[in-house]
Amino acid sequence: MDIFSTTILLFLIMDPLGNIPIFISVLKTVPEHRRSKVLMREMLIALLILVLFLFTGEQILATLHLKQESVSIAGAIILFMIAVKMIFPPGRGGGGIMGDTPDGEPFIVPLAIPMVAGPSILATLILLGHQHPQEQWQLLTAVLLAWTVSSAILLCSGRFMKLLGERGVFAIERLMGMILVMIAVQMFMDGIASYLS
Repeated sequence: MDIFSTTILLFLIMDPLGNIPIFISVLKTVPEHRRSKVLMREMLIALLILVLFLFTGEQILATLHLKQESVSIAGAIILFMIAVKMIFPPGRGGGGIMGDTPDGEPFIVPLAIPMVAGPSILATLILLGHQHPQEQWQLLTAVLLAWTVSSAILLCSGRFMKLLGERGVFAIERLMGMILVMIAVQMFMDGIASYLS
């Protein structure tokens, strides 16, 4: 197993550049001085989940009697619900995309899961761990490298927020909502197709 190619694969699945508009949209209600702390907390939670699934993913799914398709379909449903709220946000006092959360801050969903540690990367880690059982530490190195680069890119999302302004964030939020609906439907269909096959 080549660490470099595995890192690139994991980085592409994490898709930090594609996630920037979603992170901007979710974090827009968070006070500016808290954004980087909240973002780092979410990225650390995502890393913890990635490492947990790398080493124990197959056992977790087996213990809960879950198939990988279940993870994919559940992730699709969550993404779909988030996407609909992005396109049709609740009125004033609705708490933004995530509804009423403490201090308007996202916690675990949707930034850590499913945006960074989503069904695709969790399934990939389980598959890689199964294919390379003797190379867990090389896989861990690849996860850490991909996560570090993704975190650095996403930490710059605040600068994009300032650059775009409120109207720009509003427009991107609607556009990303539409794209997320399509991604959620595709994830759902992939999960169903995988289950049926």
